[in-house]
Formats: sequence, C-alpha cells, structure tokens
Amino acid sequence: MEITYKCDVISTTEQIIELYNNAGLPRPTEDRERIRKMYEHSNVIITAWDEEKLVGVSRTITDWVWSSYLADLAVSPDHQKWGIGKKLIALTREKIGEQSMILLLSVPTAMSYYPKVGFTKEDRGFIIHRTK
Repeated sequence: MEITYKCDVISTTEQIIELYNNAGLPRPTEDRERIRKMYEHSNVIITAWDEEKLVGVSRTITDWVWSSYLADLAVSPDHQKWGIGKKLIALTREKIGEQSMILLLSVPTAMSYYPKVGFTKEDRGFIIHRTK
C-alpha cells in the first residue's frame, strides 16, 4: 500500500473529524464549524492518503520567518508505525523553510514520540488555557 502526501489540500470536515476521533486527538470534533475554521485559518496543511482515505494530517500556523506552531499531527491508528507522522513533519519543515522553528504542544500519550522524530523537549513554555 502506497501512501500519497498532498500539500495544502484540505480534506472534508467529516474526514478530519473521523481521523481525529480515530486517532484519539482531543479536538472539538462535535463542533464542525470550529474544525472548519481551524483549517481555514491555518497556513500549512499536509495530508496523507491511503487511496481515498485520509490517514494522516499535519496542520501548522506560521509567520514563515521565525516561528511555526504545529497545531495538529494525527495519524490513523491503522497506519501508525509506518513513518507517516515523521514524513508529515518533514514535509511541513520543507514547506516552512529553514528560518522558522517548529513548536508544538503534545498530548500526554505522544510525549515519547516527538524526541524520536527530531524534537527537543522545551521547559520554558507557558500557556493561558482556552475557556471554551
């Protein structure tokens, strides 16, 4: 099975919601409009496809020259350990360029994954949590 990668191709909101739910990514999947806006306002979207099925996505917000926030990285459980996440990150990095760093907030279950694909743990971050 060959995985196809596409840059800046936004899949349907339903496909995204299905992927997030299957991957266990905690996003507001009950709010279709909010998911749609998350993608509408992102700068870099890389998708992974197994034929017509969305099996992975990387969604990034960036200024292109200093910082980029990797807001979402999700891979279908049936397609994990195939190198899809690593490839999505590499394609994101390629698209963003060398001037910008990539930052992210990890879900607790993925904390051990990111050092394996080139991220360094950073302890200087702060957050103001959303209220909704």
